[in-house]
Amino acid sequence: MLAFRSSLRVSLKTFSSIVPSILSSSSSSPSSTSFTTTFQCYSTTNPRSTNIDSNTSTNTNTRVYAGGVELQLTTDLEIFEPENAPGEFPVFRLMDEDGSYRGLDEAAFESHLPEGLNEDMGVRMYRTMIRLETLDTVFQNAQRQGRISFYMTSAGEEATHIGSASALNLQDVILAQYRETGILMWRGFTLQQFADQCFSNSGDLGKGRQMPVHYGSKALNFHTISSPLTTQLPQASGVAYAMKMKAKREGRDRADGVTVVYFGDGAASEGDFHAALNIAATLEAPVIFFCRNNGFAISTPVRDQYRGDGIVSRAKGYGIPGIRVDGNDLFAVHAATKAAKELALSQNRPVFIETMSYRVGHHSTSDDSTRYRSIEEIQKWQKEDNPINRFGSYLEGRGWMNEELANKIADEERINVLESMEKAEQKGPPELSSMFEDVYKEKTRHLEEQEEELLEHVKKYPQHYNSGH
Repeated sequence: MLAFRSSLRVSLKTFSSIVPSILSSSSSSPSSTSFTTTFQCYSTTNPRSTNIDSNTSTNTNTRVYAGGVELQLTTDLEIFEPENAPGEFPVFRLMDEDGSYRGLDEAAFESHLPEGLNEDMGVRMYRTMIRLETLDTVFQNAQRQGRISFYMTSAGEEATHIGSASALNLQDVILAQYRETGILMWRGFTLQQFADQCFSNSGDLGKGRQMPVHYGSKALNFHTISSPLTTQLPQASGVAYAMKMKAKREGRDRADGVTVVYFGDGAASEGDFHAALNIAATLEAPVIFFCRNNGFAISTPVRDQYRGDGIVSRAKGYGIPGIRVDGNDLFAVHAATKAAKELALSQNRPVFIETMSYRVGHHSTSDDSTRYRSIEEIQKWQKEDNPINRFGSYLEGRGWMNEELANKIADEERINVLESMEKAEQKGPPELSSMFEDVYKEKTRHLEEQEEELLEHVKKYPQHYNSGH
């Protein structure tokens, strides 16, 4: 286990010139002072325990997940057809918590690994997870300091992001909910682009029109995130159907790429969830419904959301094949996503994936999760089933990772994140006139009139508009 990840020592001198207020003060010499960085996902308020069962099981062939449900583990990669679906879907897993193969010989294990996996690719995967973790830590702290208005972390779900994203390409269309930052990061969205969006500055691709973490990128085939819950699901069914029909018109029997729509277990309680599955099934649209079951819908634990063992069992009722995966096992998520993509495209039909993980962080910066779960529960998951540590341990076993390299990566990513935040803070807001763009292809007369009225108003009362416009 990568024990050294729990206590990364970082020189204050490295960062004091970048963003001083994010660092703790010290009377010691900057060159000799160091501090420990940990992910601050909980406070010290007295928690109200939810009595969720332990995440460990005395049976090595089962695993207890959030909500206290104990599920069978399997190393068989099988996407179950509706007519063959089991009463309880097992959890597909390749790596145990310590990064070791799970009951597989080396050849069988490696048959599921990403194509072309080598040291460079493995380290890139690890670095991206560290970058995501660091981005979340720094920007959550920035929100607490009043630098940005809102933030949502992905703590505990990093392997779900990188595992699925690495099985896709840029021809595959992504519709996300709001906790899929790592997928966009793997596709090439830069730290500066993330920072600019969260600060709604002139560099923001969305021109300051969205609240923080509502990312989007046309270049990376990532639809802009929308705040209303579950709206992306029926949209994804439509996108997949459109791509299928486009291919058909061009004389091809499969679309250029698959559509993947991500959502949480809470979104599966919305009416749009059922409409989306039914549309995709009846129109035979090549879409992957990717459910991140992390145990909570904001403050509502899964045991108060449903009485089944999860979400994937609902796919059977719509005639959709499905698979359940250990969301903290990067390789299992990758293999399942790759298989689901091939099935969706080759047979022009939807596929359902449910990943089982745990939301370590608060729902958002507007939430204090210690009011509905104990600190001990959070710490237990963080310690015993950390997806970054699991993958890091695998790399360490291959000789691709060691303490020196892990510390180097952590230091570099923290510097990169802090620098991107500093640059984002220094940029001015988008031009005021840009708020009238993109409504229509060309500005209509009534929009031009509204723009003129606004600019005249600002010019008349400049003392009230000191933001640089």
